[in-house]
Amino acid sequence: MLLIYPLILGIIQGLTEFLPISSTGHLILFANFINFPSNLSFDAFIHLGSFLAILLYYHRELGEIWQYKRFIFLSAIPGALAGLSLESLIENYFRSPESVALMLIIMSLPMVIGERFGKKEKSIGDLTIAKALFIGCAQALALFPGTSRSGITISAGLLVGLKREEAAKFSFLAGAPLILGAGLYESLELVKSEIITFEMALTGFISSTLSSLLAIIFLLSFLKKHSMYAFVVYRLLLALIILSIYLN
Repeated sequence: MLLIYPLILGIIQGLTEFLPISSTGHLILFANFINFPSNLSFDAFIHLGSFLAILLYYHRELGEIWQYKRFIFLSAIPGALAGLSLESLIENYFRSPESVALMLIIMSLPMVIGERFGKKEKSIGDLTIAKALFIGCAQALALFPGTSRSGITISAGLLVGLKREEAAKFSFLAGAPLILGAGLYESLELVKSEIITFEMALTGFISSTLSSLLAIIFLLSFLKKHSMYAFVVYRLLLALIILSIYLN
């Protein structure tokens, strides 16, 4: 029965990693709801399933993608530095349901701004070093649960002129090095943990990979015809539900 919990957590993480609604926030909420001992190490580990999903989805385009390596790694630098310096702070003070609700509300604003003011004309090949670093700085904010890595980076991509589907693609690619680095690093902590067994970790990883693939396919198709406003509405409604439950 214990494998059911990491199975569900992996599905939740995979589906919400690429949708702009915050995977870490949903993991915290679900783990809190079922009283499952989820922690930062386990969350980061099952994010490796999302990294594998990126490789699987774009495996035929890896040669083309490699030409964007400078932009991808530049965008990863701010998040990596922020992760190393803020991990303890976030683990101790920003993983409560109330904090998640607050960030769901606050970080919906960049999504609205990106949709409202982004020109949505350019492709990844039109990026500059400055624009890649701007997206990277935005991505660093995703460390705070409730923000959404995809949401904040797609919004930043829109603001520098990328088309929605191009902004989403670069969001996935720019997040890949951070997902891999954090997942491998936290895996070492997970090995030392007596709470999460190998079977539980593997179950979460596999379910995360499969659900991440579904999320990538859905979002790229969705953004070709639709804006992110539907996700903004979802975030705000979820935040209101959380606050109504935990502030009573």
